[in-house]
Amino acid sequence: MRILHTSDWHVGKVLKGRDRRDEHRRVLAQVIEIAQAEKPDLVIVAGDLYDTAAPTADSTKLVTRALSALRRTGARVVAIGGNHDNGAALDALRPWADAAGIELRGSYASDLNDLLIEGVTEGGERWRLVAMPFLSQRYAIRAAEMYELTAAEANQTYADLVARLIAKLSEPFAEPGVVNLLTAHLTIVGASTGGGEREAHTVMGYAVPATVFPPNAHYVALGHLHRTQSVISPCPTRYSGSPLAVDFGEEENVCSVAIVDVSCDKAAHVRDVPVTSALTLRTVRGTLEQLATVNLPDAWLRVLVREAPRPGLREDVQELLPNALEVRIDPDMLPSRSGARSAERAGRSPRELFGDYLDSRGNAEEGVRELFDQLYDEVSSNQ
Repeated sequence: MRILHTSDWHVGKVLKGRDRRDEHRRVLAQVIEIAQAEKPDLVIVAGDLYDTAAPTADSTKLVTRALSALRRTGARVVAIGGNHDNGAALDALRPWADAAGIELRGSYASDLNDLLIEGVTEGGERWRLVAMPFLSQRYAIRAAEMYELTAAEANQTYADLVARLIAKLSEPFAEPGVVNLLTAHLTIVGASTGGGEREAHTVMGYAVPATVFPPNAHYVALGHLHRTQSVISPCPTRYSGSPLAVDFGEEENVCSVAIVDVSCDKAAHVRDVPVTSALTLRTVRGTLEQLATVNLPDAWLRVLVREAPRPGLREDVQELLPNALEVRIDPDMLPSRSGARSAERAGRSPRELFGDYLDSRGNAEEGVRELFDQLYDEVSSNQ
């Protein structure tokens, strides 16, 4: 059977205040075109369909239309909730999803069988998929209790709980002659975060070892980390990565979806199909004279300016580079503070602290301190 594995769409993501709705439309349209060309039996979306737990109506329309279009290719479609998604809100869409022939699993239901999805390809090959939405530490014990783990089992670490849940959910994998699949939204110990994903959700408290996956699984489709990568595991395990770089920490990532060919008696063969519809993200640095020679009209830019700080510098850079979403002074240009003692806050006025800040950044622009004094006086008077 053939699988298209994708994840971490993050529809609704705003980059430095810039709406990327059109980019998301193009990216998902390209994913649909890949599905039409590759003709997968199954499409797996491994979490983080949205960037926020409260998506806009436009974001919801874009995601539901994309899932429907993937279903119209003839593939079964399974999508799970990620840490950015509102699991309960995704579950509220289940009546629509069921009617559209889409398997949507936003959170952990009380019925264990709800997370086990089975099917048969047009060629007659049977498959079963364990679909595991993101499980926060906050709800891990509650989910464990649903599946009747003992008190001793529930009193284990997050990783142990995830391992026990996977073991229970994958018990049907013992039946021969069926392609055994698992999808989850989580962090594997040792995997590369690839930038972008918030550190709060990739700390070791949420990470689990790859040994949690059963050796009789034929393929594990992961979401959560945005860099495409395979994971050393008892079974073939892979992150598909995000189909677009969601922030400048991911500018080196190669955006793609994974096409997986697998059968009961044949090891999974994975190939990545690039997704190129989004603008690239690039970091450039230099003086204003050097930046004037930059020619990257099809990229969002982070600019590190090699000039002394001054009022209006950002505007000058953005006049040269309209696609500059982030403008900062190159850290190499800032005065070294090694060996210097930071000013104590206690007993110091906001004016003094701001003056220390300007001194530490080498900013001697005339009038900046006076403007701060004027602003501070206005705010203090209003209060």
